Amino acid sequence: MARVDLETVFKRYAEVEVIHGVDLTIDPGEFVVFVGPSGCGKSTLLRMIAGLEDISGGTLRIDGEPMNDVPPAKRGIAMVFQSYALYPHMSVYKNLAFGLETARMPKAEIEKRVRAAARILQIDPLLELKPKALSGGQRQRVAIGRAIVREPRLFLFDEPLSNLDAELRVQMRVEIAKLHKDLGVTMIYVTHDQVEAMTMADKIVVLRSGVVEQVGRPLDLYNRPANQFVAGFIGSPKMNFLNASLRSASGQGASIALNGRGLDLPGQRAAAPGPVVLGVRPEHLTVTPSPGAVALGDAKVVIVEHLGGETIVYATLQDGQPVTVSLQGQRDVGGDSAIAVYADPATCHLFDATGASLRA
Repeated sequence: MARVDLETVFKRYAEVEVIHGVDLTIDPGEFVVFVGPSGCGKSTLLRMIAGLEDISGGTLRIDGEPMNDVPPAKRGIAMVFQSYALYPHMSVYKNLAFGLETARMPKAEIEKRVRAAARILQIDPLLELKPKALSGGQRQRVAIGRAIVREPRLFLFDEPLSNLDAELRVQMRVEIAKLHKDLGVTMIYVTHDQVEAMTMADKIVVLRSGVVEQVGRPLDLYNRPANQFVAGFIGSPKMNFLNASLRSASGQGASIALNGRGLDLPGQRAAAPGPVVLGVRPEHLTVTPSPGAVALGDAKVVIVEHLGGETIVYATLQDGQPVTVSLQGQRDVGGDSAIAVYADPATCHLFDATGASLRA
């Protein structure tokens, strides 16, 4: 298990700065996920940790040792890429063993490590096959096995599941999470898929344009996003954002005007009156009144998605603002019908004009 410290780390290409002074600590044994939209710098940051990209400024430490000038092979890491990069002319066994053979490890130790990795990943029956005979999920297991046999102190994953279909991605998410539990090593995982981040991570690092927006446990980011960007990125379907006007706010609560209605929301920080954004997740909205709920107004249904276990309603409020409602179970909601939308004030978020959360 390794501890990783990034101390005001920068990355520049000529005059263009793409990573802007990242400070981050990854504790031994943690499963940390870097998540964010395309171009946010998550893969670049991972490659800097791996030694595949130079660090333009700041310090990278692994177990307290500066790593800026240490070559990748000496960092005690193993990396799994989006591309499987298997040798097509070699068997699965040879693919797993090749790196160890190149390092001139004794044959008995190679045999032991390969068999152990195959057992962990349940690919024992595939050892004599070549990659062309394997499915996408099996190839990804071999790529992960090639990392396991090195017995690294740090695993790095760069969007390893993006080439798999939806069902295989779910299966591999479970297998990688189980692998982390079994091995207990530090893992850093890059993805643009917030569902992967929420289901796998001990800690999530949300990046935007080379800046860390928030770091925390999955449910902490879900329940208490630091700003509107994090709130919109974490959660599926994404959080509703409705333009409103702040009448008053203190540490006890806020009063806002939305769609011609006055709403009182608890637990908001003090702020000056003016434009704000009300954030509420689709799963926290209902179409029937309940004790303590506040009405956001009537809405016209545009599209309904019947998914069996849930019903997702896309509608438009009276003032033209779109709203998404996620209802549990199978609901008889038709297109072009009218619904009333209600929210529990305790689940609502307010964001100021800069996007910062006003939640206390």
